[in-house]
Amino acid sequence: MKDHNHLSVADIQYRIDQSLFHQLFKPEVLRVDNEKLELKLQVSMCPQFERQPSTGQWHGGVLASLVDIAGCYALMLVAKGPILTLNFSTDFLRLAVSDTLTATAKVTRSGRTVGFVEVIVRNQEQEEVVTGRACYAIRPSQS
Repeated sequence: MKDHNHLSVADIQYRIDQSLFHQLFKPEVLRVDNEKLELKLQVSMCPQFERQPSTGQWHGGVLASLVDIAGCYALMLVAKGPILTLNFSTDFLRLAVSDTLTATAKVTRSGRTVGFVEVIVRNQEQEEVVTGRACYAIRPSQS
């Protein structure tokens, strides 16, 4: 198995809390699995995230950001240096109408300079509403 960084829920939450952009979404780290290289986040609906007022429908931009945020922090479980998004794709499977959403990100491949992650976003009924794939550049630490 890939050498991992032994990060905890608290470690990842701390890193997320340092980013003002990520704090717009107030993601809560629910689970970190260093052996499976998985991370699970939860976000809650607020009026700013709605497609249109009073619909309860999540805006696609928020959903895409959630894919990128979950993917990036999952890769931190193994990356040996800063991470930069190279590209990501988001597939919207159904209208997301839910008080909370969870994003589960799994590292599928990680090397010294590039990592790949798959993300599944589910509503409260555990239905998949979004899937995504992301590729990140890893800037190896200069040591």
